Amino acid sequence: MSVDRLSAAIAAMKNPTVVGLDPDWNHLPECLKNGAETLQAKAEAVLAFNRRIIDAICDVVPAVKPQSAFYESYGWHGVKVLEETMQYASSKGMYVICDAKRGDIGSTAAAYAEAYLSGNAFTADALTVNPYLGSDGILPFVKQCVQNDKMIFVLVKTSNPSSGELQDLKCEGESLYRKMAALVSEWGKESLGTCGYNAVGAVVGATYPTQLAELRQTNPHTFFLVPGYGAQGGGAADVKPAFDIRGGGAIVNSSRAILTAWKKEGCPADFDGAARREALRMREALGEVL
Repeated sequence: MSVDRLSAAIAAMKNPTVVGLDPDWNHLPECLKNGAETLQAKAEAVLAFNRRIIDAICDVVPAVKPQSAFYESYGWHGVKVLEETMQYASSKGMYVICDAKRGDIGSTAAAYAEAYLSGNAFTADALTVNPYLGSDGILPFVKQCVQNDKMIFVLVKTSNPSSGELQDLKCEGESLYRKMAALVSEWGKESLGTCGYNAVGAVVGATYPTQLAELRQTNPHTFFLVPGYGAQGGGAADVKPAFDIRGGGAIVNSSRAILTAWKKEGCPADFDGAARREALRMREALGEVL
């Protein structure tokens, strides 16, 4: 199963890290921009950037997570680059999580699920989804996961500062994120892998370590995707509660801290080397607490 492949890749590299491929044009080194002005030229520069990053990290990082918004901003050229990026990462043996946060109901949800998880349109092993529409908006994705050996990550307790405006609200005496976590368990119960986790994972932010610990206890079979490490303020100690006693069950995302490591080092021409060095530092930091 997809979750077993992800768990095995993490174990093989001893690195529960996923690199977010969020190619903000403002953060690309000038040596790649080359005066690009058209959407097509910018998209091509992004692809060149992504390929060098993937080449630099594929032997030490098990997964990548391209965020679709950064590609859609370049129009259809960017969407094409999104797929080319996922294909390239997959060809290097990396697990690919498409961060698109899709969610709808009925035939629309089914169409989204088929697009991202059937293998016919996009090359992704997993997809992030928005559960706000309830089971109608999630079950079509679960169906595709079971049929096509894929995985989804449901937004539960997100890393952004305002997440509590909704997610911390009390519903029948319990926080909304706890209610959502219970639904995640229910949605995933028929897709349990040999690793002990199911194909319906949860997004829980590194910026909320107390909630991470709480949800690890209530959701023992839910694999966590943990954003918020690095630039958003989460550190290795903060993400430790996401993992089980064997050091499994979660993968931690870092985007800006790795993609823009060249700025901190002052080496734009060696941006891929800087990314690799930052990824290795992250692996070491996580290894010290797990």
